[in-house]
Amino acid sequence: MNQKVSSATRNVAIVGPYLSGKTTLLESLLFVTGAISRKGSIKDGNTVGDGAAEARDRQMTVEVSAAATEYQDVRFTFVDCPGSIEFAQETYNALIGVDAAVVVCEPVTDRVLTLAPLFKFLDDWEIPHLVFINKMDRLTCDGDGWGESYRSILDALKSVSTRPLIPHQYPIGQGEQLLGFIDLVTEQAFHYHPGAPADPVPLPESLKEQEHAARAEMLEALADFDDHLLEELLEEIEPPQEEIVQDLRMELGADLIVPVFIGVAEQDYGVRHLIDALVREAPTPETTAERRGLDIHSETAVAQVLKTYYTPQGGKLSLVRVWQGQLTDGIVLNGVRAGGLYRMLGQQQQSVSLAPAGEIVAIGRLEGIQTSQTLTSNSGGGSELSKADALRPVYALAIAAENRKDEVKLSNALTKLLEEDPSLAWEQHGDTNEIILWGQGEIHLQVALDRLRRKYNLPMATHLPRVPYKETIRKPTNSHGRYKHQSGGHGQFGDVYLDIKPVPRGEGFSFSETIVGGVVPKQYIPGVEIGVREYLTHGPLGFPVVDVAVTLTNGSYHNVDSSEQAFKQAARLAMTDGMTKCEPVLLEPIMTIQVCAPKDFTSKVLQLITGRRGQILGYEGRSDWQGWDCVSGYLPQAEMHDFIVELRSLTMGVGFFNWQYDHLQEVPGKLAENVLATSSNGNGNGKH
Repeated sequence: MNQKVSSATRNVAIVGPYLSGKTTLLESLLFVTGAISRKGSIKDGNTVGDGAAEARDRQMTVEVSAAATEYQDVRFTFVDCPGSIEFAQETYNALIGVDAAVVVCEPVTDRVLTLAPLFKFLDDWEIPHLVFINKMDRLTCDGDGWGESYRSILDALKSVSTRPLIPHQYPIGQGEQLLGFIDLVTEQAFHYHPGAPADPVPLPESLKEQEHAARAEMLEALADFDDHLLEELLEEIEPPQEEIVQDLRMELGADLIVPVFIGVAEQDYGVRHLIDALVREAPTPETTAERRGLDIHSETAVAQVLKTYYTPQGGKLSLVRVWQGQLTDGIVLNGVRAGGLYRMLGQQQQSVSLAPAGEIVAIGRLEGIQTSQTLTSNSGGGSELSKADALRPVYALAIAAENRKDEVKLSNALTKLLEEDPSLAWEQHGDTNEIILWGQGEIHLQVALDRLRRKYNLPMATHLPRVPYKETIRKPTNSHGRYKHQSGGHGQFGDVYLDIKPVPRGEGFSFSETIVGGVVPKQYIPGVEIGVREYLTHGPLGFPVVDVAVTLTNGSYHNVDSSEQAFKQAARLAMTDGMTKCEPVLLEPIMTIQVCAPKDFTSKVLQLITGRRGQILGYEGRSDWQGWDCVSGYLPQAEMHDFIVELRSLTMGVGFFNWQYDHLQEVPGKLAENVLATSSNGNGNGKH
């Protein structure tokens, strides 16, 4: 393909809820623009957008996929984004680098709420976007009720958008059959034909009144941003089509309006008119760069990584948006030499020698470069571009290599896994010594585990993470420990008296001594503290002990046989004897949580928290999210494992929560007995 100037480029994300038909729309767009000669299907696992094995297995998009094509001398790069909320980080990272987004949804009012988080992100970042109502042939209509059903969908969409939605088209239907649409700009009617362009037809007489009302609504919404258009409407002057298109382009580019299109991607209905509108009305790369404070014509190359892939054949690929300057094969960015430039068509790569500002391309072998990182050809570096906030992990599994010999490879594989998907995280837990893999949900982690198995030949065994219980004491005591051992030659002798007492929750452990007269020589006192600390890692209930103060008050020693090691053993004996008399109790970690969901679900959220032994601290409306509440409270960590699964189930998938550790709290009696019974059966640190 020949190089085109940046103004003849459009980068468009395809976003929307799971099952709305995004990948099918991408397939149709590529087909009608000639990038592919035959459409694939999700069922057959041969679509451009779902090339990854993990996507084909689940028949759902699990990572961002880019596809370049040309239409009417404009080079498009479409970025197909996952619809599941569990892969939202992929979508948000990619949206930062596009000129516009097409929000795909179904014509079902009850499912419109699932768009709320996406609209919120688009509005917050001021990313121009339009809506494509897909599967319009499934719209439930009675007789001539297509207009009424369409209106109900528009009203529902308006409830989740802070920007005004403007109908760009109006449906033509007969009975239960969708026949075509009316373009509200040109007032031209069209009839659909499967796999072929729509034919212009006379405007149906029965729809003229409804079409006129819909067009008036569109013009009045545009007039809110154009005084000249407002004057024309007040004077009942018919505005020229060129002026309407210019207003649509200006207001969409400034993210002031959200035009609405309709169609059936599976049949290619409405797809050609959608891409025509993207040519006419979507903002150019210059406009997008200006919005980000960048000069597209600068000689200094600036790009941003939208997605990282590790491919079986070519190694690391970084999908980047070129914001200014140009990239050339072999260019050095952030001190790293590019190992090739490629335009993408799903998993197919086309090598190019140059990528001008405004394009989205892949760069090979940018080692050490992370997703969302800003790249520049300036050897002195530059300022970092804004990037999407990292989502807090909300679901975890403990993992271990099925083959012990593979453990040495796991750390490197996890590092690459997190480069591909920054919404994953992992840790080696200090208390339970487990490797914990964190993510956004059950499917998210299963996809990650599939990648470990397929890409890195690392099959994993998994189980629920163990809760890091602790224990403490209720009562103080005095304890004596004497260690005496003879085995020929020098023996071992240590003798200590300890005061053991509880301290207020959260104060931790302290050790002190009140030795007088050298009954325990100073050189042996560190051994006493070591012995105490070692014992406290595994108290009488089998868990680490916290909030205890131990004081060495007395003791005795032997001139020949005493040693630091002997006093360490004496301290352990004293602790073993004394701690059982202090009424040890089990403690569990308590998290502070903030749960956010639409107000209609607030009562269910309250029940969810209290039903899991949680404590409600209060709730209030979100000032930055109209119609949503945030509930704050405490929740035991033992109740958190599948909390996000149930929360999403109760809130149509849109509820979310943030959490952080807050304090330790005594485990209720019966539950404590169950935990201790489980622990004594050999499950270690109280898996619960």
